[in-house]
Amino acid sequence: MKKITTVICAAACALSAVPFMAAAEEGDKVYGTMNIPYADFYAAEIESAYAVDAVSSATQSKWAMNEPGKLVAGTYNDGNGTILGVTYPVEVNAADTEKLAKYDFKPLDSKPAAYKEVSLDGDTLKLSKVMDTNGEQTVDGTATVSTTTRYGDYQLNVTGYPEETDLYGVIINTSAGDKYALRHLENIWRAGQVSWSAGISTTEAHGNTLKYDNYASSMGKTVTSVTFITLDGYTTVNVGEQYLPVKFSGEVKAEDGAAGSGKTALTLTGFPEDYQKNISVGEGFTVSGSEISYTDAKPGKYTVSVTDDGGKYAPMSGDFTLTTADLPVKYEDGKLVKAEGFTDDDAANFIRNLASFEVNGASYNASGRGAVKAFGEDGTIDFNAETRNGKVFDGSGNYSMTVTATGYTTPLAFEIKTETPTEAPTAAPTAAPATTAKTTAAATTKSNTSTQAATNSPKTGVPGAAVPMTFLALAGASAFMLRKKND
Repeated sequence: MKKITTVICAAACALSAVPFMAAAEEGDKVYGTMNIPYADFYAAEIESAYAVDAVSSATQSKWAMNEPGKLVAGTYNDGNGTILGVTYPVEVNAADTEKLAKYDFKPLDSKPAAYKEVSLDGDTLKLSKVMDTNGEQTVDGTATVSTTTRYGDYQLNVTGYPEETDLYGVIINTSAGDKYALRHLENIWRAGQVSWSAGISTTEAHGNTLKYDNYASSMGKTVTSVTFITLDGYTTVNVGEQYLPVKFSGEVKAEDGAAGSGKTALTLTGFPEDYQKNISVGEGFTVSGSEISYTDAKPGKYTVSVTDDGGKYAPMSGDFTLTTADLPVKYEDGKLVKAEGFTDDDAANFIRNLASFEVNGASYNASGRGAVKAFGEDGTIDFNAETRNGKVFDGSGNYSMTVTATGYTTPLAFEIKTETPTEAPTAAPTAAPATTAKTTAAATTKSNTSTQAATNSPKTGVPGAAVPMTFLALAGASAFMLRKKND
């Protein structure tokens, strides 16, 4: 029943541009939805509340997605990249409704399950906490803390949050009594993921500047619960004790080197004096002072990690690459195989480190963001590989390819030719065209710019259901009486 109520209220908010015949009244009180700026929405939720800013973003495909079930559902914006707040149910005096026109007040035909009481002192808005008519829910869940998020300094992945419903607000609660209000897009994402900047990482993955002043004090605090505000009211998820390690502007830098056996320089800067360093790279590597030694290390990218044995500070890391001019693979019968003089393990390492490839001059990423999966783990080429822009291989059976791998300074270049052009195979995706192949080692690395845009952004919400107007009118009248919350 909670899900039904949520869908009904969400549809009512989304369709509020279509006026109802009359507003429901309780004495001189009426109910409706209105645009509430973030600062006003959170003011009554947090004691000694700070002013919660609007959110600006240059990514229109995200900030404008405010329909039910979408990424920033329930929000409203200025039409120019700034999310100003949320559109939420309210209870107001009937005499004040005309004054709320500038907040886009729209009447509802029944009392909602949750709402804010609104009054006016002159032109000043006064709002209550969310009035949850069925009582606040508290559930047990979990959370994990990441300090390496691309969207600020801290990311919480919460389980137990209210699913299949849109989130209108999220509050982080700490053991010290601190409360931190989060906003859509910059802080609130999908699947129970929230993030924020505390002043160290102040620019997110898409280049947007992050607001951090009001979150700086979160460093070193312990999160005990997260409160989610929906159209059904409050759901507070207890997450145990999740410590937010103190972050700082430090750097871990290891120099690149030659694969095989050798040494490379390591530099740590900006670390606090009481940081109890525990430094590691991996099997076959030894760290001593400002030097990393290694034996029989294969080409590729490696990470040196530094953790605080005292548990106070956040971990730090840095990447370095060990390289070779060797080319341990060749093209043969639709796949990359070991070249003469190399082992299967040598070839497998090249394939694991594939970075980019070109097909007839078009460039694609083979790993990371926007990766195109055109190679299997055994090196087999998928001639039916596609991007969102279309097929990678045109079906002619004639392809000029260049493949690069991280740690290998010599790319693999080869030609795939057929005597008679054929369509790309469809019965077996990994089958190669009948070819004669010529393989060469290219002198220089080709461009690795991807033709496909992608994102790994954290994610929130699920698509909402569209509610027919005839059903909405009936369901709205009975939503309050039907809605029950399990004890």
